Amino acid sequence: MPDSTYKIIELVGTSKTSWEEAAKNAVETASKSLKDLRIAEVNQMDMRVENGKVVAFRARVKVSFKYMGK
Repeated sequence: MPDSTYKIIELVGTSKTSWEEAAKNAVETASKSLKDLRIAEVNQMDMRVENGKVVAFRARVKVSFKYMGK
């Protein structure tokens, strides 16, 4: 097996129900256009508030995938 290189990007996923769903949405959406996703790490979580009520959850996620070059 040859040595490999991985690229890390940061994504923000959103959900109306939970931080877990927000993180899952970020990873599953990214997997549609990125190949060979390896690791996802939640770095930050926050909420959007309107009129004193939580209306959305956001998860900032770092995702790594195998770098293929050109």
